[in-house]
Amino acid sequence: MTPQAGDILHVTREASVQFLRPMMFRVIRVHDWPTYEGWVWLDGYQLNAAGDAVERRSIFVQRAGLRIVPDNSASARARTAPGRTGQRPALSRPHLRPATAGAR
Repeated sequence: MTPQAGDILHVTREASVQFLRPMMFRVIRVHDWPTYEGWVWLDGYQLNAAGDAVERRSIFVQRAGLRIVPDNSASARARTAPGRTGQRPALSRPHLRPATAGAR
């Protein structure tokens, strides 16, 4: 499995022995640096329990040991809600309306 920017990973000892304590990690870059077969360098953010970034890190891990975490947050559901077009709502801007005859 090759992660992509934006993926949230559960990184454990299966990915590398340095992760004795598992962590959540949001990928921001997957390096194409030459390395051992099945290993990859990732840049990203270590996440706390609330999903907030707490530290930027570069990690060297085995692809086979990485697990993608499904994104079940409310913001993700809102982004993919049925019927959403991704367009912003029209704003009322009376100051931009053309002047009508007789208006001062």
